[in-house]
Amino acid sequence: MDYISADIEAYALNHSTDLGSVLSALERETNLKVMRPRMLSGKLQGQLLRSIVQMIQPSNILEIGTYTGYSAICMASALPALGQLHTLEINIELEAIATKYFNAAGLSHCIHLHLGNALELIPQIDLPFDLVFMDADKSNYLNYYHLLIDRLNSGSWIIADNVLWSGKILSQPDKNDTETIALQAFNQFVQADNRVENLLLPLRDGLMLIRKK
Repeated sequence: MDYISADIEAYALNHSTDLGSVLSALERETNLKVMRPRMLSGKLQGQLLRSIVQMIQPSNILEIGTYTGYSAICMASALPALGQLHTLEINIELEAIATKYFNAAGLSHCIHLHLGNALELIPQIDLPFDLVFMDADKSNYLNYYHLLIDRLNSGSWIIADNVLWSGKILSQPDKNDTETIALQAFNQFVQADNRVENLLLPLRDGLMLIRKK
């Protein structure tokens, strides 16, 4: 679902800093070889994520949902010295392409790819994350939130992607539409959680920015 016109989006893209040849090549390869290339963050969202990392300078980032590595590269490229990004991906078939571009971007030293179920992996990573980017299975967003929120220090951030879900969050979903139901529950829970401040941005498919008080 488009929340702005194609002309406005094109204008925004043309007036945003280019993210470089590595990410352009990754976007092309993802579109050519990987199913559902729309899942890739893309230039506008990627530049926003990079800008957020530049602003808050996190020591440790957790990404839930690597896909082909576009967003991980955007964020890791802005990490401070000694900063680390841990990214979790359940689809082992995506490991080769993600690793290829982590190396091409010169970021393999600070990006750590973990393969497996995020609900099992998160408790195994004993680090104080300053920033969490959630872009995985929508049905578990609230489970990820519950696993992480008490571990985060005051001033830490969670960014959740796809929270508008092509506008479906405005409708009464079918009982079998578990992802829409889960996203509605997640958005409502965050809005009511007095431990955080939140802002829902209608960028691409919706980004929820959550800051722990």
